[in-house]
Parts: sequence; structure tokens; C-alpha cells
Amino acid sequence: MANSVSQDVISTILANPSPDSSSDLPEIIVQVLDLKLTGNRYTFNASDGKMKLRAIFPSNMSSDIMTGSVQNKGLVKILDYTLNDIPNKSEKYLIVTKCEVVSSALETEIKTGEPDIVLKKPKLEHEVKSEANIDFAGIVLKPKQEMVSKSAAQIVHEQRENMAPLARMAMTRRVHPLVSLNPYQGNWTIKVRLTSKGNMRTYKNARGEGCVFNVELTDEDGTQIQATMFNEAARKFYEKFQLGKVYYISRGTLKVANKQFKTVKNDYEMTLNDNSVVEEASEEETFIPETKFNFVPIDQLGPYVNGRELVDIIGVVQSVTAVSNIKRKIDNENIPKRDMIVADETKKTVVVSLWNELANNVGQELFNLADKSPIVAIKSLKVSDFQGVSLSTLGKSTVVINPDVSEAKKLRSWYDSEGKGSSMANIGMGLSPSRSGARSMYTDRVSLSDITGNQSLGDEKPAFFSIKAFVSLIRPEQAMWYRGCKTCNKKVTQAIGSGYWCEGCQKNDEECNLRYIMVSKISDTRGEAWVSSFNEEAEKIVGCSAEELDKLKSELGDIDGYQQKLKEATWIPHLFRVSVTQNEYNNEKRQRITVRAVAPIDFAEESRYLLEDIKKMRGSH
Repeated sequence: MANSVSQDVISTILANPSPDSSSDLPEIIVQVLDLKLTGNRYTFNASDGKMKLRAIFPSNMSSDIMTGSVQNKGLVKILDYTLNDIPNKSEKYLIVTKCEVVSSALETEIKTGEPDIVLKKPKLEHEVKSEANIDFAGIVLKPKQEMVSKSAAQIVHEQRENMAPLARMAMTRRVHPLVSLNPYQGNWTIKVRLTSKGNMRTYKNARGEGCVFNVELTDEDGTQIQATMFNEAARKFYEKFQLGKVYYISRGTLKVANKQFKTVKNDYEMTLNDNSVVEEASEEETFIPETKFNFVPIDQLGPYVNGRELVDIIGVVQSVTAVSNIKRKIDNENIPKRDMIVADETKKTVVVSLWNELANNVGQELFNLADKSPIVAIKSLKVSDFQGVSLSTLGKSTVVINPDVSEAKKLRSWYDSEGKGSSMANIGMGLSPSRSGARSMYTDRVSLSDITGNQSLGDEKPAFFSIKAFVSLIRPEQAMWYRGCKTCNKKVTQAIGSGYWCEGCQKNDEECNLRYIMVSKISDTRGEAWVSSFNEEAEKIVGCSAEELDKLKSELGDIDGYQQKLKEATWIPHLFRVSVTQNEYNNEKRQRITVRAVAPIDFAEESRYLLEDIKKMRGSH
């Protein structure tokens, strides 16, 4: 019947609380009543006109509800579900894992003349047995049959043994998509690929010592979830989990994800214990999960700097360096690294560092394609404040060249028509002194004496601070710039014959750029210090490029003009973001302070900062 519910469908659901893929169930169409948002999920009463059952929509239906596709008093067709008892709730809940819209809101609630019954969960176990044959409006509910605990692999194997070859191929075990999982579900089985595996770590707290490791799991739809294993479970599954393999997993638990530590976009995180079941899907058809991206425009990377959250980007490759080796301080191991510059429609560029296998494999492919300006999409990048803002790959990062996504087609069209001839600026040059975001010029504010008075700063790892100071001296006799490659900015040497040789790019170029590497003294009300500034930061301090300053000094021979230009750059207030490290010189450790970002004073924002500082001082007395 058009625009109507399926007859007695609630009783069908009750008789089949967790149907498998081979269940021959009738069409399940119910009316949505009392639709409302509960927590981060939408709940409703599923009605067949006679009986009602509390139900929960899957999280991927939230957008359909918000846009009005799914409406209160509308009809939906349930394609897959699980019937659960939820702790601390009196009702049974129908967990809808897959459904589709049949009709928008009807004028009235559908009723067949029978009394409405909203099923409740029995409170005691003996009541279940005594009410096994209770009659609800002519519907007989049978007690749930006792199940013998078997793994998914055992059940499928037993069923397949008695089936014809073609039927065996068609037979698949029932798996739940990751998007359908929630902490209230009972038994579930998922089929996932291991896309990231962390190292085994040890910890020590008030309860004792232990070990832990994390994995990231991705299903066929591209949905991800993080799973954690402690102690016995960690030791049991660490060797079993191999990167890239596909597994069936069951008997895990879920809880709301801790946003401070989660690395994937999922409301929940999984814990596997010693009783959890992990089976490799070695003899069955595996899958390559769809890579889902959540792109962040390059000009919006600032708030992510030095934060825990990883980002995905898409851009046009401007240049790629040759691979180099960086010696790791902990064990002196040489780690392959390759840098590339990527731009997008915001007309900003950013340096992306590829490490380890990515530097050798996909990095070499990008190096060979660099002159064709390929589109690259990268998932799970760490954002640091090196060179203002820069990106680095991790073990879990994924790099896709010329991806088949709409954003890539749009970017290619823009670059070919407009972007290729546009002037691009490094994202690190556009830093704002805004107090919003993780990378504010007003966070970690100290005076210079706080840095110079603590000679142990930066001993183990770089320390970062913000300072308000004046440039008090720039020595005019210093070598203020170097000749850099126009592609990778690394230092070049005079080539035999003509031009300049770049060791990083392994090529000759007729021209090069002059890039600042300047040392200056900065001063504030409590002290002074010598700092190093590189090209973008030095340009903001001096007020012109190294090429312009060199022209003034060398080509025009105007030494007085050159010195006057440097003098004009002094005693102007700036906000500095600096890093502090330890360098060893003649067996003596010395502080090295490097300017990572420079911004002009925003006097309105500075006034607000000072007022808040005054309030704090008053509150402390």
C-alpha cells in the first residue's frame, strides 16, 4: 500500500533481533514518530500502526534529518538493524544501521485501531521466562533462544561446508559498518583494514606499570576508528596486527572518544581486551578502503600549528627537492627526507616534508613529475612552526597523486587558467598576531631576561616563546644573505662555466635568489639578545628584499644609503615568535635564538593583553 507501514513489522523485528545477511525478512516500512536529538544521535519511535519501538538513527542520517529529507510522521524503509537492550534504559532499542526514506511527513499518525504498545525491557531474568508466551494484541513473543558462543569464522565455515560451490561464494558473514557502532550495541563483527599501527609503549602510574599500543582501522566505506590495547591484550595482538592486512574483529568495547588524544574523525574509540577476537581475512576477498579527506585550505593552517590535530591538504606541487638524509640524534640513524612546496587556490604555499619510505617512493615519483605541476592530496599531516608554518608526514600519512576527487578537478582548472601566472606567498609570511588559534603571538609571552637567564632552555628539545621587543642593532659588515636555489631555496655554488649548481635539486640554473640570513640584536625593557632571522622574517624587519639591499650596496655603491636602510629598521617595535635551542661550540653549549615569525604591533590587541595582565596581577594580591 502506498504511503503506509508494513503490517505487524514490529513483531517481525522482535522475532529477528539480529538478522544475518541470509535472513528472508519481509519489507520493513515504519512511521517515524517523536523524532528528536538525543546527545549526538537522533532517536524516534518506530511504529507499524499497532506497536511502537524506540529506535536510533545512524549518525550518517543526521544530515538527511537536518535538511528535512527524514521528517517526523514520515516513512522510512529499514534495510538493516540490531535490537538491543541498553543499560539504564527501560525500553528495548532498535539500532537502525541502514535505511532509506520512503515518504515525507504524513498528515496524521497511522493507526490500525489496535492499542499502541511501546515495548519495555523486563527488569528481572525470571520475568523473562514467565512472560515468554505473553500475548500483546494478538502477537506472541517468543523467548530469545540461547546461543552457543562461536566466532564469526566458525559459523561461516560450518554453513559453507553444506553449501554448493556457487552458494558458498555468495555466502558472506554479517558485518557491521563502523559508522553504525555505538557503546550500546551488544555483539558485533567488523571487517576492517589496518591502516596505521603505533609502537608498543610502556607506562607507569599509581596503579603500576604496563604497556599499550594503538591501531587505526578503516572499513570499506572509508570510516575510521582508533583501537587501543593494554597489557595482556597488547602483547597478544601486537604481532598479529600487520599493517595493510584485513581483519574480522569482534568482542571489543566502545566509549566516547577523548578529543584531546583522538587521531581519527570518529565520535567513539574502541578498546580490545584479552577476550576480543581478531581474525585475519586471508582467504576471503579483501578491499582497499576509500580514502576520505577533510581538506584544510593552506591559508587556514595557522590554528593547527603545534597542536595534536592532524590535517589533510590538497594542492599543486610547485617544486620537489632531491632526497637527503637527516641524522636522528637519539640513535644516529639516517632518515630519508624530501621537501616539496605545495600551493592552492588561496594563493599561499607551504613546505611539506616527506619522511622515510614516502620520501623514497612517492617522493621520487613527485620529483619526476614536478615540471608538470601534479595535484597532490595528503592525509594526516602534522603542522609545526618551522619556517613559520610547515607540514610533515607521519607513519600513517597517505599521499595520493592526481586524485580522482572533485577538489582536484577544481584545483587543476584554477591553476591552468589563473594560478600558474599568479604570485604566491608562503603561509608563514601571513601570520596574524590574533589571540585566536593555537599559534598566537600572545601565548607564552616572556621577556628576554627570562630566556637569557635560563641557559638550560632548549637543551632537550626546542622551546618556543613570544616576545615584544625592538631591533636595536643590525651590523652592516655581516654577510647578510646567501645565494639560494630558485626552486628549493638551498644554498647554491658557482657552476663551472656559468650559472649556479644546486646540490639539493641536482641541477644547474642560470639564475639564483639572494636570501637573508641575518643576525641582529633585539632589546626589551628587561634585557637584550642576539637572534638569527631568515629570509621572510628578515624582510619584515628590514623592509625590503635582500636583492634590493644588495643592489643598493653593490650596484649603486651607495654605502651610506645601505647603512641608513639598516638604521631605519631599528627601534621599531615588533612581536616576535622565537625558538630557543642549544648549540655546541668549542665543547661549550650556547643558546641559539631564532626568529620564527614577526608581526607588527596591533595596539588595540596589545592594550587588551595588558589590561588582562593587570587584572591577573590584582587578583594575585
